[in-house]
Amino acid sequence: MKPEIEELIAGLDRIGYVAEREIATAVHLALRLGKPLLVEGAAGVGKTEVAKALASLLDAELIRLQCYEGLDVNTALYEWNYQKQLLRIRLEGDPGGSTSDIEETIFGPEYLLERPLLRAIRQERPAVLLIDEIDRADEEFEAFLLELLSDFQVSIPELGTVRAISRPHTVLTSNGTRELSDALRRRCLYLWIDYPTPEKELRILRARFPDFSPRLAEQTVQLVQRLRDERLSKTPGLAETIDFVAALRALDATRLDAGTVHDTLGCLLKDRHDAATLDEETLEALLAPAGEADAAGAASGACENRATPSPIDTDDA
Repeated sequence: MKPEIEELIAGLDRIGYVAEREIATAVHLALRLGKPLLVEGAAGVGKTEVAKALASLLDAELIRLQCYEGLDVNTALYEWNYQKQLLRIRLEGDPGGSTSDIEETIFGPEYLLERPLLRAIRQERPAVLLIDEIDRADEEFEAFLLELLSDFQVSIPELGTVRAISRPHTVLTSNGTRELSDALRRRCLYLWIDYPTPEKELRILRARFPDFSPRLAEQTVQLVQRLRDERLSKTPGLAETIDFVAALRALDATRLDAGTVHDTLGCLLKDRHDAATLDEETLEALLAPAGEADAAGAASGACENRATPSPIDTDDA
């Protein structure tokens, strides 16, 4: 591993972000090559935290554009200060002035309202630009971003091309609700973040909640990891694990039992059908030590096999 990447991992660890080699390498290359970083993964695995951690590490301003369906250029890039323009026209009060002179006056930089994208490229010192959940925006907006992501410049009809004063460190996130275009992907480096391993999730909890009971932290990770193996509509991510531990701390919980989990299940599961499938008996099985849980699962599977004949047995009969 390059020393720079080891230093990056250590730096992120100091600010409370646990990064394995793949994440640190992707961030390092994005910084060195000056290219945007596209981070994909399921909801709640920590994609947005990459940009937040990077801004904290670089002591840079974090400029965030939250994407949504119907997002347009005026909201994301710029807007004219119409009230100020109108006031200037009234104060001008010169009927002899030409239309072109008035337009040149009121469509100047001082009448421009910067939105996140324009603000990010006009910073004297490089900022961290987070384009969050780009997959929620329309394809037209995605196409508009191509010029910014490739040349770090934007076109404003009244002003022409506005080039970046400093290149922002750009992070795009996607939950995969729709497929992104090849053109956008080619302009970015790529990083996939999966659900954390038990070891990583435990490290994150210890970094976030250093005063939390180590035993309860281990039990929490064990529970969440098993929940991810269940057939749920909305699998709990790392964000839900953190919320759950915060809830346990707020309740001064000293042990993790089925009753406590059932009462705080809304921190982990965000779908009523998922919550309804987990009664206290099921939760008891999920909370059992690893060996007992495996034995219970095997016994349950054996009972199902005895109760339901296989297709071969049915055919023979």
